[in-house]
Amino acid sequence: MKMTLLYIILATMITACGSTGNSASSESVAADPTSTTSQVASRAAFDGQAALALARQQCDFGPRVPATPAHAKCAEWLTSTLKASCDTVIVQQGNVTTGQGKKLGIKNIIGVINPDASQRLLLLAHWDTRPWADNDPDKANHTKPVMGANDGASGVAVLLQLARQLKTDSTKLGIDIVLVDAEDMGITDDEESWGLGTQYWTQHPHVAGYKPLFGILLDMVGAPDARFSREYYSMYYASGFTDAVWRCAGGEHFIQADGGAVTDDHVFINRAGIPCVDIIDMRTDSETGFCPVWHTVDDTMEHISPATLAEVGQALLNVIASLEQ
Repeated sequence: MKMTLLYIILATMITACGSTGNSASSESVAADPTSTTSQVASRAAFDGQAALALARQQCDFGPRVPATPAHAKCAEWLTSTLKASCDTVIVQQGNVTTGQGKKLGIKNIIGVINPDASQRLLLLAHWDTRPWADNDPDKANHTKPVMGANDGASGVAVLLQLARQLKTDSTKLGIDIVLVDAEDMGITDDEESWGLGTQYWTQHPHVAGYKPLFGILLDMVGAPDARFSREYYSMYYASGFTDAVWRCAGGEHFIQADGGAVTDDHVFINRAGIPCVDIIDMRTDSETGFCPVWHTVDDTMEHISPATLAEVGQALLNVIASLEQ
């Protein structure tokens, strides 16, 4: 029954997001990522400028490093912002242990749309920022915190704006927006030191026995030259859902190619038994595999594009529309 259900869901998404209304194969549709947007039964266009403003509001608090005043103030703002759009908001507080062996209090902030709906979509982004700009070319900046306009605020901004638009243009689908904390406290060569808020959530889900259809994680989705290829673990654990999401996406940033492997929040979601897709900016021409401002003090609002935010947000709206078919 479980595999049959997943097959039906995938078949529906592929039909809604990839069909041309003729006998064209899914392979031919996938070959042109820009061809799908006009073919999807979608909602009103996603507002990238509004998402940009939401990213800026997060950065106005400063770096949102856990256990700092900026982090606490931003948590309050995120909670109130979600309350304006969601039916229920849960602030999940817990304690985790960092890679340095320190105890840390965290807050996962969860917005629930249509709590009684049986079919549910999980959407995630991390809202914390890295305490150390350890990839900065200037070693003097390695002890400074990262602003996280792209690595943090961009994904959260898209999800906040998505909730706003669904408040106006309602959906019958159940949607759970999970803003996870302490993703970026990780240290090199210690996989378990990353995604601490997500690891806590998988052990303490906001609903007992929580089983959505699948999840989509947003991470670093704001750069003007972003490249979203199909991430390795997304394909390993959730290849059908990943392909379906890419069929729902359009524009210049979603690349119809397989990318590298990233230890991100979705890894822990997938290990918990929930198929989860990571939309993340990966670069083949970079030594780090990410954009140039990754984990540097230059990860600021100057490097965020409303057009990229709009493209990612539109992909999510198209996914939701496909699941409503």
